Amino acid sequence: MPSIAGDMLIEDKLKSIIHRDKNRGIKYEKANGLVPMGQHSPFGDFPDDYMPTKSYPKKLKPILGREPGPRQPPVSKSQVAGYGRFAHAPAPPLSGAFKRRSIPPTDFRKFYDRGDVPIQIKHGAVGGKINWKIEIENIDYHHYLPIFFDGLREKEDPYRFLALEGATDLVEFGGIKLLPVLPQLIIPLKTALNTRDHDIMVVTLKILNLLVTSCDCLGEALVPYYRQLLPVLNIFKNKNNNLGDKIDYGQRKKRNIGEMIEETLHILEMHGGENAFVNIKYMIPTYESCCLE
Repeated sequence: MPSIAGDMLIEDKLKSIIHRDKNRGIKYEKANGLVPMGQHSPFGDFPDDYMPTKSYPKKLKPILGREPGPRQPPVSKSQVAGYGRFAHAPAPPLSGAFKRRSIPPTDFRKFYDRGDVPIQIKHGAVGGKINWKIEIENIDYHHYLPIFFDGLREKEDPYRFLALEGATDLVEFGGIKLLPVLPQLIIPLKTALNTRDHDIMVVTLKILNLLVTSCDCLGEALVPYYRQLLPVLNIFKNKNNNLGDKIDYGQRKKRNIGEMIEETLHILEMHGGENAFVNIKYMIPTYESCCLE
């Protein structure tokens, strides 16, 4: 059975092969400040005196004899239609509710770079797996589980792969040990959802569903933290892919953010006890219960 990280790794490789657009890829996201930059070497960053003077991205070539200036927002018809007392008011600016946020460096990257994470990659013929340097039963969940959850915001390998696989293993084998660590997981989950990056949000929702269903008492213990987790889900709840009469062949991978949010809310209601629906309805007014007849 393919894992969450392995499934996403294969899909990212296919994207890099099919799409050759400059706006796709981790290099473009680093240049625009959406993904944290890595270290220059295993020993840290180079001094400023040894850094190249050219800036990235490169300067665009002039088009039709004109120097490219900063990109201007498109002008609406209401801004140019009419003049004087017949002129219309300018259109209101965009709120940017769906705009991606920049991802700050994670604690998982820092701990892995200096060798403080008890995990390593096991290369095989089928695909990469992970090896734990110590037994999972002996791992300090209070220390390591929030670090792995903080690594869910990573989009660059091997950090992304290790963080997903490590968090999945710890949640699957955690059981009742996850309950006292739950308050420490809220901030990493909230930060990952607030990036508003579809790939990161989908992975975070999958881990959240696994966390709720791994133990019976975790669903009810998560109800007081709905105010931290659900506001972002309210924004993207109706973000579905309208394909018309076409077929979504990647539906099994569950990459549709709207469907994932609806599935997550149903799991939270079913495992959250009698007060779950009221709290979900308070944060997401358009939610309809899956348990009430």
